[in-house]
Amino acid sequence: MSNNHVFQTPVHGYLRLPASTLASKIRQLEIGVEELLLVFIDRIYAVNPGINAVVADRFSDALQEAKEIDEMLCEMTREERDELAVSKPFFGVPFTTKESFAVRGLPNSGGLVSRRDLVADDDAVVVRHLRLAGAIPLAVSNCSELSMWWESANKVYGRTCNPFDFSKIVGGSSGGEGAIIGAAGSVIGIGADIGGSIRMPSFFNGIFGHKPSPDIVPNSGQFPDATGNRQQFLCTGPMCRYAEDLKPLLSVMAGEGATSLNLDDTVDVSKLRIFTIEDCGGNFLVSNVAPELKQAQLYVCQQLEEKLGVKAEPLKIDKFASSLEIWTSMMSSAAQKPFCFYLGNQEASVNPYWELMKACVGLSNHTIPAIGLGILEKVESVTPKGVLESFLQIGEELRQELESILGEDGIVLYPSHPSPALNHNQPLLFPFNFSYTAIFNVLYLPVTQCPVGLSQSGLPLGVQVVAANNKDRLCLAVALEIERLCGGWDRLYSKKLNMALNLEQ
Repeated sequence: MSNNHVFQTPVHGYLRLPASTLASKIRQLEIGVEELLLVFIDRIYAVNPGINAVVADRFSDALQEAKEIDEMLCEMTREERDELAVSKPFFGVPFTTKESFAVRGLPNSGGLVSRRDLVADDDAVVVRHLRLAGAIPLAVSNCSELSMWWESANKVYGRTCNPFDFSKIVGGSSGGEGAIIGAAGSVIGIGADIGGSIRMPSFFNGIFGHKPSPDIVPNSGQFPDATGNRQQFLCTGPMCRYAEDLKPLLSVMAGEGATSLNLDDTVDVSKLRIFTIEDCGGNFLVSNVAPELKQAQLYVCQQLEEKLGVKAEPLKIDKFASSLEIWTSMMSSAAQKPFCFYLGNQEASVNPYWELMKACVGLSNHTIPAIGLGILEKVESVTPKGVLESFLQIGEELRQELESILGEDGIVLYPSHPSPALNHNQPLLFPFNFSYTAIFNVLYLPVTQCPVGLSQSGLPLGVQVVAANNKDRLCLAVALEIERLCGGWDRLYSKKLNMALNLEQ
């Protein structure tokens, strides 16, 4: 099977429409909901054998719900259907979600073997919010074990492959979600992010992903949960192929929490102050940013200046070089439940050293990254208190410095990752490269990952857009402009299709 199999044939026209457009056409009776769901289901059947992104589905129930919606719409007046734009903005639109979120009747293992047979008896709050907005849950997607690694593979469902190249990773932990959306098998989805778990999969799979400001979207109903201060580091947010879906999705997912974001306020991107940081400043544990990614970020800056007249000011903040140490220190100081306790399904702590020995002879039910994280946790527990406190102080100083620079109208462009998607298992050689996304979780800042083109080898490139706390609307407005200027997922798909068919020089 060719590595480009997913993109060797054109996708159905419905699959190349934003969720907001699909919802509008449904309300106008231009698209039948059952017909639409069948298109997405056919696409999932077509791509999933190659990428292993969807791990459980509710196709039959979803189609029954679609029939009921179609019948309901036919009985409504035009005025009643128009009112749905406000009361149920995603009426009839299918969505997928990371398997770690509870969807009634579907598995909710979090990639943990001891939870393999667990079926959710209720919906996570964010799933419930989307249902109330009229959206139809279609399937759940793969993740890394316990959502704490940046390759999505586990002993329950196996490994997920990148739709742009099956030999490459999809990122983690929301990797299955990134892959099925990037492969046009889903249009919108739910991810969670404590160190980049929305943004890395969105980057590797060529889609948009937004990590909201803390305490905006409810986290409850996912496994594992977050306790203590980690509840503010963990953010649930939207993943999608089209930037215009980000704002309505975030609004629906957040519910009452969206009030503090003033998402409906107009943002004039040409009036924003834009800064650009090309790398973290150097850390021997973290890879340098690839030239192609630096060039892609520079291209975004050039487009913003040429088309909108806003010049991106280069910025260098030395404290970013300590991103890894800041994140690990803040995560360690905020922990209440040890990771090894989660490995034991919150019944008893797992001994990671014993699991490593078992893994060497193929007898462990846990992945090497999860075991390694358990060992790292043990090592970190003996870190001198003074070292921990020094990085906590640097982190607080960095947060204050960035908030001061960003203010009410500033955004920062920052690399999404040091490199395009790596080969499977390669993250084990570069375990700390996630720090490019992780730092913003502990700085409490909203961030949107935006696709900005393909590498020479046909892999997605991207850039992060960062704003001050609760200024998510600035990130989303800039994401819309970047999509308009750089082409977004549609440009990636079209270019990849041409490459697969040898139509591009």
